[in-house]
Amino acid sequence: MFLNNELVDTFLKGLLLTSFAMVWVVILVRVNGLRSFSKMTNFDFVMTVAIGSLLAGASQSNSWLDYFQTILAMATLFIVQCSAARLRKASDSIESLMQNSPVLLMKDGEIIHSALTETRVAQSDLIAKLREANVLAFSDVRAVVLETTGDISVLHGSHCAEELLDGVRTTTT
Repeated sequence: MFLNNELVDTFLKGLLLTSFAMVWVVILVRVNGLRSFSKMTNFDFVMTVAIGSLLAGASQSNSWLDYFQTILAMATLFIVQCSAARLRKASDSIESLMQNSPVLLMKDGEIIHSALTETRVAQSDLIAKLREANVLAFSDVRAVVLETTGDISVLHGSHCAEELLDGVRTTTT
């Protein structure tokens, strides 16, 4: 790709192609904004994984055509992410189509076992998250929410504003 010496060429390819691809990702992030690698939605998570995979692919390209296809794919992912975010912001129906709703796992100190079953969250994992949040007693917990990103939010204290639970789904069982 660069030189006739295979060892030197391999070294230069790895060094230069990776460097150029990283610079390209930084440029794309600067153009697309801070949200580029956020974990706000499951779509954002897939974007982050896909860009990492493409970056690895760019670093191992064996031809300029392969390299430019990978660079173009990166730009396309950023365009798709930006378009999807705008569509989600503009339409509630598109928002609900593209994203899961957060689920209430615990309310006012009581574990909602049907929600644990539905979301396949083990009670031991829930309790581990409570410990991470420095909860000292179940009675201190106002709400535990499985977020759309897969993160678990623990709201504890003496009061929880109902607005914090807007859009959070409760199980029917």
